[in-house]
Amino acid sequence: MTVLNNTLTFRRGLTLKNRVIMSPMTTKMSFFDGVVTQDELNYYSLRSGEVGAVITAAANVQDGGKGWEGELSVASDKFIPSLSRLASTIKRNGTKAILQLFHAGRMTDSKVLRGVQPVSASAIAAERPDAETPRELTEDEIYHLIEDFKKATERAIKAGFDGVELHGANTYVIQQFFSPHSNRREDQWGGSLEKRFNFINQLVDGVISVVDNSNVQNFIIGYRFSPEEYEEPGIKMADTIYLVDKLADKELDYLHISLGDFKRVSVSEEYKEKSIMQYVHEKINGRLPLIGVGDVRTKEDAENTLANAELVAVGRSLIIDPHWTSKVLEGKEDTIRRVLADQDREELMIGNGMVEFLDFMMPERLR
Repeated sequence: MTVLNNTLTFRRGLTLKNRVIMSPMTTKMSFFDGVVTQDELNYYSLRSGEVGAVITAAANVQDGGKGWEGELSVASDKFIPSLSRLASTIKRNGTKAILQLFHAGRMTDSKVLRGVQPVSASAIAAERPDAETPRELTEDEIYHLIEDFKKATERAIKAGFDGVELHGANTYVIQQFFSPHSNRREDQWGGSLEKRFNFINQLVDGVISVVDNSNVQNFIIGYRFSPEEYEEPGIKMADTIYLVDKLADKELDYLHISLGDFKRVSVSEEYKEKSIMQYVHEKINGRLPLIGVGDVRTKEDAENTLANAELVAVGRSLIIDPHWTSKVLEGKEDTIRRVLADQDREELMIGNGMVEFLDFMMPERLR
């Protein structure tokens, strides 16, 4: 039996039936106000039941944290009913449901926010076309933001999810506090590496306290991170090794790296002898599970990923073939759909909102 079929039990007691996770991927399928749609439920239902867990697309914890149209929201109690439907839809045949929590920070714009200026750790625009300069968060607003992540965690518990993932990757607000590019503060929230970690430190501890002080059983907490930035100054591998070391000592259930290729090597000269994942996995040193990810298309890819991780996240392959997991686990790889044509979209429950994401992530797909 392949190791992909092995169960895994987290420190808080939740057990996954296998080692395959559906990656969090933008769907742009929610209503304008963040409520889950039937199309969204259909999309997740088709891809649930075989994987060990599904991590949802990012859900904003504040209205001002909305990054794009069609985005999930967990910003108030009014979203609990539709989120409950999403959780129960995912939880078929033993698949676990994990809600990803985030705030876009400077990676949004005033059009999406209906005229409101984006916010971030500092008033520094992102290095992307037409990026707006955000407003620097006040200290009171930073504490309020941490509280909103905690409230979002409470809502995830009430909605019946099996866990939450803090989205500290892909240049969103959690990462913005850690990045020397987006965080130019000179108070307790910025300056030195240790101070740039302060927001993450207090956020993670706060969410852990919510879960551990509740009556919920088998509810897990994960943290996703991007290992490097290309901006100057930006997050380097040495920064990430520091971050991983700190987080691995906390009462988290897993860490989840964000990579486009599980074999990727660092751009830093001092970290080129091994893959990024291997450096990270060695630093964790068994303190908690790591989810590996990055262009996993075959059983061999998945098993190679597990050489430096305990779990493997699969994204594009599950968009193209929702039954990728069972076909891999049952030795039927030759039946896996490998390309995606436009005429397949209705069958695969892929709405118009995902086309931009697919074009970015899968430029080789058939049109």
